[in-house]
Amino acid sequence: MSSYRLDKYLPGNKRVRMLVLMTADIGVVCLASFLGLFIRFDMNVHRIPKEYAQAVFAYLPFYVLATIAVFFLLRMYATMWSVAGIREAGHIVGACGLASLLQIAGMLMMEMKVPRSYYVLSFFVLCAFEGIVRLSYRILTSVALPGKYQKRGSRVLIVGAGTSGAVILKEMLTSPYAQGYVVCFVDDDKNKIGKILNGVLVAGSRNDIPKLAEKLAIDEIYIAMPSAPAKDRKEIIEICRETGCRVKILPGIYQLLNGEISVSKLREVEIEDLLGRESVQVNMDEILDYVNGKVVLVTGGGGSIGSELCRQIAGHHPKQLIVFDVYENNAYDLQQELNDKFPKLNLSVLIGSVRNTHRIASVFAQYRPDIVYHAAAHKHVPLMEDSPNEAIKNNVFGTYKTAKAADKYGAKRFVLISTDKAVNPTNIMGASKRMCEMVIQMMNAKSKTDFVAVRFGNVLGSNGSVIPLFKKQIEQGGPVTVTHPDIIRYFMTIPEAVSLVLQAGAYAKGGEIFVLDMGEPVKIVDLAKNLIRLSGYKLGEDIQIKFTGLRPGEKLYEELLMKEEGMQDTPNKLIHIGKPIEFDMDAFGRQLDRLYEAANLDSEDIREEVRRIVPTYQPKGSSGSERKRT
Repeated sequence: MSSYRLDKYLPGNKRVRMLVLMTADIGVVCLASFLGLFIRFDMNVHRIPKEYAQAVFAYLPFYVLATIAVFFLLRMYATMWSVAGIREAGHIVGACGLASLLQIAGMLMMEMKVPRSYYVLSFFVLCAFEGIVRLSYRILTSVALPGKYQKRGSRVLIVGAGTSGAVILKEMLTSPYAQGYVVCFVDDDKNKIGKILNGVLVAGSRNDIPKLAEKLAIDEIYIAMPSAPAKDRKEIIEICRETGCRVKILPGIYQLLNGEISVSKLREVEIEDLLGRESVQVNMDEILDYVNGKVVLVTGGGGSIGSELCRQIAGHHPKQLIVFDVYENNAYDLQQELNDKFPKLNLSVLIGSVRNTHRIASVFAQYRPDIVYHAAAHKHVPLMEDSPNEAIKNNVFGTYKTAKAADKYGAKRFVLISTDKAVNPTNIMGASKRMCEMVIQMMNAKSKTDFVAVRFGNVLGSNGSVIPLFKKQIEQGGPVTVTHPDIIRYFMTIPEAVSLVLQAGAYAKGGEIFVLDMGEPVKIVDLAKNLIRLSGYKLGEDIQIKFTGLRPGEKLYEELLMKEEGMQDTPNKLIHIGKPIEFDMDAFGRQLDRLYEAANLDSEDIREEVRRIVPTYQPKGSSGSERKRT
């Protein structure tokens, strides 16, 4: 790759480079002085009057010194001409103009007579040759490189012949680290099709991608459309998927605004690119205004959701942020990150379990949090099926103990992180989260604290989610395991989930269950197929999909709301409120006492106790009693 770098032929020491450039400038000034007269007198040396020639050459040393001084003061020797553009070209013209004005002033003061046209002609010659000297690297890069460049790396098609695509092409032409070369562009703008962009043809629209990929033997496709709507990106990705090429995508418009567009910013297509909907948009400054100056506690702060909550809260000036987690490694990593990004943040990182009544009480007594985000929970469905008592202890009673502490010590708001699995649950994890919601409703009815729950679907990229598993399986050569061909799920990104949680905190009046409109559910098998194809493999040839059967407690589909809950709108059209289901709270309190005893005794009848509390709980493949341990 280094053989294509032109700068290896240039002096390595910057002082030497400056001296070389000054020497070139002296030559250019001398040349401009001569050519100004030469061109004025019809390019015939013998026609140049002797007095004009003597005046020009007599003033030449002063002209050289003045020009070097002007160039030095205007930092013409400090500019990185290897990446020069229009702005730098204007800088050259300005410096040459100032040097020419000094020449005019000096010669007039010294009463040296030359034709007025000489000044104009010498100025243009000076600009032209200084431009050639200064921009020679760029000129050589664009002229000399492409021929050699075309012989290396993979063949690339860029979707989007706009600013982003042009910058990607430019870097691939010049960067020694860029692998591959651009064969063609595609763009849906009809005015661009058939045009040439920096030597590369805009060969068609998005619909032409499959035939162009086959005809031109394309290896990789780069989608350089950071500001395109999510729907368009999804459609383009699905078209690219048909080609069997590896697909990469430029992340977002902020890269353009920050001047960060480069080949290195291209990333692999992620599943969230295929969801086909815009991300939930919220006014974070408005929503988090209530966090400003407050003491905020996040339980399970080291987890996927909890850590993102902490990151976003930290940027909105809380009086104090308390991270509470049972896992010290997660807590430590987050502590280092927050200390680095927010050095002025009043941060306390505490280790402990929400199951420990005395530990929770001591934290609330010492720190007196105004707002509590309760993200601590066991969430892995199959594992909780095998350890139901632990799910009850941690999820239900961890929530109950934390909620009671929030009530006792006067927290203003308590936000529970819930799940779509709480709706008509078929597994212990879902049933435990439904009981958590009931705890919140019960506490809200008798407390001055505003208790709310936030319910959402599967979170992309979170610990234990399906996407990291699929990627790992693909890296290992497969097979990719899917439990059932018809299984579907709602998906959202971690930032979306956190936005909803924070929005709920702002909207909370007490007792609500907030639900995100996540669009259409997605088939898990389709996610697997897309991820295989977009990783550059052929489904069924390179990577197989294996169906393993539904796991214990697993549903074919998830629901976000029970029928009884209904729907209420909020100021955010993508966020709704489920009407709480009425239940006998006194009876529920007594049931919790029995459940607590059963859970702590590791009773094998725990499922039956759960079903008494949550009538909609219908465990699959079970009569209601826990399977006998072996």
